[in-house]
Amino acid sequence: MADAEAYGHVIEAIRRRVTPDGTERAAMRDAVARLSERIESEVAELPVDADVVQVGSTARGTWLAGDRDIDLFVRFPPDLDRELLERYGLAVGNAVLPDGHEEYAEHPYVTGEFEGFDVDLVPCYAVEDAAAPQSAVDRTPHHNAYLRARLDDDVAGEVRVFKQFLKGIGAYGSDLRTRGFSGYLSELLVLEYGDVESLLSAAAGWQPPVTFDPADHATESHDDPLVMVDPTDPARNVAAVCSAANVARLQHYARAFLNDPRTAVFEPREPDPLDAAAVRSHVNRRGTSPVAVVFDAPDIVDDQLFPQLRKSLSGVRDELDRRGFGPIRATTFADDRAVLFVELAHRRLPRIERHEGPPVHVREHAEGFYGTYAGSNAADDGDADSDRDAGDGGDASPITYGPFVDGDRYVVERERGFADAAAFLRSEELFGVGLGARVETQLQEGYEVLVGEAVAELAPEFGRPLADYFDPRP
Repeated sequence: MADAEAYGHVIEAIRRRVTPDGTERAAMRDAVARLSERIESEVAELPVDADVVQVGSTARGTWLAGDRDIDLFVRFPPDLDRELLERYGLAVGNAVLPDGHEEYAEHPYVTGEFEGFDVDLVPCYAVEDAAAPQSAVDRTPHHNAYLRARLDDDVAGEVRVFKQFLKGIGAYGSDLRTRGFSGYLSELLVLEYGDVESLLSAAAGWQPPVTFDPADHATESHDDPLVMVDPTDPARNVAAVCSAANVARLQHYARAFLNDPRTAVFEPREPDPLDAAAVRSHVNRRGTSPVAVVFDAPDIVDDQLFPQLRKSLSGVRDELDRRGFGPIRATTFADDRAVLFVELAHRRLPRIERHEGPPVHVREHAEGFYGTYAGSNAADDGDADSDRDAGDGGDASPITYGPFVDGDRYVVERERGFADAAAFLRSEELFGVGLGARVETQLQEGYEVLVGEAVAELAPEFGRPLADYFDPRP
């Protein structure tokens, strides 16, 4: 590890930078008080008992300077009908935030701006046991109570430094686009180790799967690289959404920082967007064949969109691999349009491929294989079809050489279904690779396939993710 004094200087500099000052704290308190008063006034008009509670990092004193988020939950009786909870929750939210708008997660809520703060006003059930929630957000007030009883100012300061570290390395946020560390998980990890230095030192040597059980529940098993058993709900892994890549990313940068403490690691990387010429230059330099399936992004929230994009990308990449095109790397990105981007070693392959059958001595299977291909030999067709690209709509009989014996088994050399990756992507076969449901529906409406240097057409809309792709970092 680097010099302890150098480490201390960096941590203290970051701590000062990310700690809200007195003016910011007072503004936050005043805004929360006025919002709570408005909510209580609206709740008093409802035919049910309900109350308001502030949750999240601003409630626990762990928010970063400059963050402007306020989360307020309106708690309704557990026996209230779900439809009424949603109706009352939206009524209160729209009255308190008249210029706000409705968002939808498991159930709708209102988000808007108040005195310069971004406010989420969320209805939930006032359940007594977080292990028996009636909606996904019912645990949140219990998380809040658990942490407020254990966080003091010193530990809150350590939490802020760790959150900024995670932001700097691109691993902060439990949304399904990022799949990183949530605020709640970050706070539990700092509580586990006591301070940032101990946490980073431990993370540098983790051997996943790594499990933490702060309330000693020890009643469930979880198949994730990082497991933080929710102290308020033993069946839940707080880190379930955290990807293996982000756990590894934390480990890499923890080691790098401990060896060379610098403030730069706390700064999020924001590369300059690539223009079309730069994209073409990268493609030429690499000598690969990138392909991109481009379509209008489905009109769904990111937490629904990105799992579907990843599922679709996996299906496309795996099928291109199975067909021999040699995917090197793949990614997906989305804005108004969505992109499934796969960089291939080969766009085009030989017209035929080797297909091995069983050993000749495995009589039943060998005879079945031989019978399937015997008589289909088209090797003596000459060059009559030599200009036809398999899979591109030609109607001549498929080419087959064999069966013949190679070693102890039957082999045939048969025509590929598709010798051109772009032809496969433009065909109906694309819809058999296991696409996400909403992605498949969108693709059926129409899509474009870009190949090779043509992917540079994506630069005006996706210059920054393309910059990340062509300059990969841990």
